[in-house]
Amino acid sequence: MLQAIGLTSQPRQDLPAAVDDLSFQAGPGQVTALLGAPGAGKTTALRLMLELDQGRGITYFRGLPLHRIAHPATEVGTLLGDVPGHPARTVRGQLRMLCAAAGVPVSRAGELLEGVGLGSLAHQRLGTLSHGMDRRLGLAIALLADPQTLLLDDPAEGLSPQDASWLFGLLREHAAQGGTVLYTTSDPKAAARTADHVVTIEAGRLVADQEGAEFARTRLRPRVAVRTPHTARLAGLLGREAREGRRSVEVVAEGGSRLSVYGSSCAEVGETAFRNGVLIHQLADETGDMGPTAELPPGPGASGSEPFGAGHLAPAAPAPDASSSCVPGQGVQVSGVPAHDAPVLAARSALPELQLLIDARSELSEQQPVITPLPARGPLRPLRYELRRVFGVRTALAVAGVVLVVSVALSAVLAGTGQPPLSHLLMAWPELLPLPPAAFAAGLLGALAFGEEFRYPALAVGRGGVPRRFGLLSAKLTVSGVIALLLALITAAANAGVLRLVYGGDLATIPRNWPSLAVGWSGLTIGCAWAGLLGAGVFKSTTAGLAAVLSVPVAVVPMVQAALAAPAARSVAGFPARVRELARGWPHEADRWLIAVLRLLSQPVGAALALSLTVLLCAYLLTGLRGRARW
Repeated sequence: MLQAIGLTSQPRQDLPAAVDDLSFQAGPGQVTALLGAPGAGKTTALRLMLELDQGRGITYFRGLPLHRIAHPATEVGTLLGDVPGHPARTVRGQLRMLCAAAGVPVSRAGELLEGVGLGSLAHQRLGTLSHGMDRRLGLAIALLADPQTLLLDDPAEGLSPQDASWLFGLLREHAAQGGTVLYTTSDPKAAARTADHVVTIEAGRLVADQEGAEFARTRLRPRVAVRTPHTARLAGLLGREAREGRRSVEVVAEGGSRLSVYGSSCAEVGETAFRNGVLIHQLADETGDMGPTAELPPGPGASGSEPFGAGHLAPAAPAPDASSSCVPGQGVQVSGVPAHDAPVLAARSALPELQLLIDARSELSEQQPVITPLPARGPLRPLRYELRRVFGVRTALAVAGVVLVVSVALSAVLAGTGQPPLSHLLMAWPELLPLPPAAFAAGLLGALAFGEEFRYPALAVGRGGVPRRFGLLSAKLTVSGVIALLLALITAAANAGVLRLVYGGDLATIPRNWPSLAVGWSGLTIGCAWAGLLGAGVFKSTTAGLAAVLSVPVAVVPMVQAALAAPAARSVAGFPARVRELARGWPHEADRWLIAVLRLLSQPVGAALALSLTVLLCAYLLTGLRGRARW
């Protein structure tokens, strides 16, 4: 059961609220359509239900608001547009990644791919999917955690009739199993055809709340669509024959060469045109929409000279029967509204009372709870999510391959000059470059870890952000650090092998201080990866993450060197001895590692990297806390 109470959006500047005190409910086992013209507030209403926009009101999902549900994905599945996935990721890879985010077994991805008809396209890239296939994938994502309720924003938009029929069939299957389905649409015919319950809104306010059969009876009317260059003549002929036969027929001029004939059939209209030599270009049975808020019918003596425009059809006339009677001269009405349809009049007679009810609710709207969008929730299995995100595309492997080739080539060229020390040869770090290629690549992959999240927000659909969760940050730091370490070790080993192959074994001898060199090289690549990751997380851009990486050697290192070169008022002599005294109970190996770390931090590059990481981490945490305080 879904219950929306008093939903009211936040007005923008001098514009009225897109949704104004909207209340309705969608029951389990039913498909409910939220119907309204474009701009009526349907999407805003869905966003208020999902607590994505600020406003007032509350929505209960089986008795609980969304922010009180521990795992919302198991209660509500959503489809709010196209799937925001990396275009190079496969369909299966996208679902497997989101399985980790939702905390469901990975086998669920295969089940849903078969269920939505994408089993044969499991290895298709997201960027190559058609609109219909993308909608199928979006529906599979909405069903991933087997939710009770489905909220879908115009799911059939742009779909072929076959795809639309399949989609609504799947929604009806979900409702038949006891689920609640609510979707938005601007097509009243589709709503009458596919929904058990129709909620109509206009300008953000409730207009009608009807069962599907009642909606079809009071809102839609059968008609004959006619296209002819002689609209006035044909309308007069149809009116004359209707008066002669005492039949209730209504002819509405739709503009141009179109007529809509109510209370007749294609055969009758065609025979009338044939007998009188009227040229017909089109003759078809259709269903007309009388609109959500039609006007009251005029009195018997009223007449009009302005024809109805297209889309503003008159109320339906009942089908003629043996007991029906018609006043002569009023069988045809080219303009104005006939008063024949008692159900329509009954529905409209309730409109004043409905308006009074809505006005009474609006007086209490200010007492409704305030909707405050909450930060997006992080993945339930962040480490699995991050691993599948990284290796679901080939970016990491491509970057590693390019860096390996560049490092090997630079190392061989530098060794031929005979100038750099062995440590720089193993890192392939010429003096002209601010960073070695492997460290720069580690920073790039780190920046992509958050940059791609903001560009393709799979975890925060509709929010446009990335969850600021400690678990997600820890997973990204761990994965990016391990990748950077592997990249550092592989490039160093490859460079050593090439040097031994090209210049012999004397050049590639292992130095005595190799442990400190290995720690320094690993620390540099991991630090660059983390600097890129935190920079992209703070500034929400991959480019900003790369800028944070390059700012370390370009800007921060000169500042640290200047600070270390300045005369100090006090000396730090004896600092290692005081550290040993503090760590007297530690193992001897821990003491050695602590001294090695302190020596690294005493170097300008190490100190600059540590300072940059500290500032970026504090900035990331502060922006996250500020966002939570704002919500």
